Amino acid sequence: MTAAKAMLDETHTKLPQTSTDQNNYTLGKVGGHNVVIVCLPSGVYGTTSAATVVSEMWLTFPAVHYGLMVGIGGGVPSKEVDIRLVDVVVSKPTGTVSGVVQYDYSKAIKGRHFQCTGTLNQPLTILLNAISQLESSKMMGKSQSISKMVSEVLDQNPNMKAAFSRPPPGCDHLFATADDYSKSENTCISCDEGQQIN
Repeated sequence: MTAAKAMLDETHTKLPQTSTDQNNYTLGKVGGHNVVIVCLPSGVYGTTSAATVVSEMWLTFPAVHYGLMVGIGGGVPSKEVDIRLVDVVVSKPTGTVSGVVQYDYSKAIKGRHFQCTGTLNQPLTILLNAISQLESSKMMGKSQSISKMVSEVLDQNPNMKAAFSRPPPGCDHLFATADDYSKSENTCISCDEGQQIN
């Protein structure tokens, strides 16, 4: 939520909410579009909580046209695609999936591969067209890179640098799934270096 709020071009004052809406909103504008930012309650996760937040939001803001979900994505770097924890990944349909694979719509099968057990709807055509425009502008060198935009936002909000900056070179490590992670620690300092992949 902090990152989304930092990207606003302008912030608007709060509006009245319906009595059954328990969400807390940030209103503003990005690139000429009015936006509503909402987050799950602190410490509460899952699809049920997300559905509740969205249904309450539509009670207060019935004219919302598009909903973009920003969340934690799972992925493993490969030779073709080097995905890291702090990267921004935008989903789009491919020949086999609709663009987003929900974590509980797949299952692990022998050989440690995943088999999709269900699908979600693909993004709206207007959003897919926007992705095409962004890709085209990037290929022509006419778009500002995400890393440059993030750097500018961090320069404008120095208190966010520690939490939102990319790890220094050599400090971003991927460990094999066999390595047990201790949830009582905030770092991988006690992880088995023999399980490190990169």
